[in-house]
Amino acid sequence: MIITSDQVSQTESQTTRAKQKKLRQRNRPRNKRNRVEHSTTTANTTTESSTTDSAPTESAMPGDNSQQDATREQVMAEREAKKQAKQAKKQKATTPATKIITEVEQTTITTKLTTTITTTARDKPEPPAGTAGPAAPIAAVNCTASTGTETGDKTRDQIKAEREAKKAAKQAAKAAKSSGTKVEPPVQKLANLKVTDKTPTLTAAPSSAADDDKKKPALSKAERRALQEAQRAAKAQGQGQLKKAQPAVKAPGAGTVLKEQKRESVSPVKSATSSSPSKNSLFTAKSECKVKLFNHLVCAEKGASLFINDPLVHPSMARLGVQYAQRTVVGSNARCIAFLHALRQVVQDFETPAKKEFGRSLDAAVKHHVDHLHKCRPLAVSVSNAYKQFRNQVTQLPADVPEAELKELLVHFIDTYMENQIGKAAQAISSSLQEKITDGDVLLTFGCSSLIQFICEEAKRRQVAFRVIVVDSRPTCEGQEMLRRLHAHGIPCTYVLINAVGYVMAEATKVLLGAHALLANGYVMARTGTAQVALVANAHNVPVLVCCETHKFSERFQTDAIVYNELSDPNDLVRDDKCCLKNWTAKAHLTPLNLNYDITPPELVSAVVTEVAILPCTSVPVILRIKPEIGY
Repeated sequence: MIITSDQVSQTESQTTRAKQKKLRQRNRPRNKRNRVEHSTTTANTTTESSTTDSAPTESAMPGDNSQQDATREQVMAEREAKKQAKQAKKQKATTPATKIITEVEQTTITTKLTTTITTTARDKPEPPAGTAGPAAPIAAVNCTASTGTETGDKTRDQIKAEREAKKAAKQAAKAAKSSGTKVEPPVQKLANLKVTDKTPTLTAAPSSAADDDKKKPALSKAERRALQEAQRAAKAQGQGQLKKAQPAVKAPGAGTVLKEQKRESVSPVKSATSSSPSKNSLFTAKSECKVKLFNHLVCAEKGASLFINDPLVHPSMARLGVQYAQRTVVGSNARCIAFLHALRQVVQDFETPAKKEFGRSLDAAVKHHVDHLHKCRPLAVSVSNAYKQFRNQVTQLPADVPEAELKELLVHFIDTYMENQIGKAAQAISSSLQEKITDGDVLLTFGCSSLIQFICEEAKRRQVAFRVIVVDSRPTCEGQEMLRRLHAHGIPCTYVLINAVGYVMAEATKVLLGAHALLANGYVMARTGTAQVALVANAHNVPVLVCCETHKFSERFQTDAIVYNELSDPNDLVRDDKCCLKNWTAKAHLTPLNLNYDITPPELVSAVVTEVAILPCTSVPVILRIKPEIGY
């Protein structure tokens, strides 16, 4: 196969074209504006390449290389121009005086472009005559693009200046309205403001920079500062005039109207407290004199609002709340029995609302009643345990049983709970203690306990010859009720106060104590004074037996009487008019502390007598574990 010289020249020209195309793609700019410019340059280069194809190949190769180098230099010059434009824009953002690139800077940028192109053309060998034209169109395209962008920037600046002028005018108008005075200097300045059109031309000489400075917007830094100062002064004048005008504008009845409005704005609680200064002073004295150590303890409320007819509270529960608050029903077992009787009445009279489930609606209603009782007086441990057992029973009710049968199930549960946990438990404890009581025994008890009363009555029925020493303490003096009950059954008794317990303890052979609750760590929670009696008995080596049913066992841990307790009315400590605490409310930093219960450590207790067995105090967690129906 024979290859001619024409074919060789054609292949060489094709390879050079491919190389030029690769270089153009490599040097192609990514910006949209530069792509437009690049398209013009490529058009010129294509025309030049067409002219060079007709020329000999030896002269085409060096011409193409020089043209390629010239385009690279043009791209570098364009990049420098763009950098300078960006720097000028940044300076415009920081310093408002140099917002727009001036014509001098534009002319310098264009001269740089032209000088770089001419220098490259001088340094390198000249291309053929047909290829000498691309520099001029590129420079023209760059110039037109730069002028277009600069005119766009100027229009933006004009818009900004107009907006600022409008804002200043509005602020001045507002200040004038508020003050009632004429704010002439700022308004006149805003009216005289004219946004000049500053479109630079590339053909302008550097000497026209002074004329452009005269055509700059009127809102310079100094003018803006002056405008702001004028606005502030007008605002201050307006506020001063308003303050001066207020007393003159006031009508004669305006003061009374303002006073009435202030009186109406006062809350009713404040007005109620201010109407009774004596109660208010008592309340503040109590709140200020309360010791921080007992701030967490709550005293039962006795306000009349608790006992006003509430449509959601059953009458039996309302009656029980009054009895709790007035201490008509006292004692752990008595309070529990009264609560269960009222609860049974609530269940029998309950009616399920429409489209409601019996169990859930009853649970919500009973919870509301229990909250009412807790407000009247904090619930006893026996009451709270009975309520927990009742709720557990309600959650286990079947859903496909009629409402009447469900009520019968709940009433039967309440009756069996009272019979088993209170009645039969007392019989079991009494039978286990009858073996310990013999002829000639002297039993010492403190306060009033229904369980110990039942034990003493059983011993009297057995015709055991014994006597009882009843120790009592103020302010409740519950021992007097215990003395009446025992004396009514013909049991010989001795009544002493707690300050004389040390004198009579030597006569006692056994100490029988009741309990409000038995805690999980073995401590006994009982009436205040029980711990003192147990301490004196331990000092005289007298056995101390605590009689307590298992439904009073609690999972709470407590080692002192401060963590949890119930506060009684401090006025109960005042005996009569001759008492030194009569005017304790008038004395600063004085609040009598009337605690209901104290804590007896297990070291002072010989044994705990329950319906299960006679156990040590530390066996309370065992009882709670082996009796899940009672352990709560």
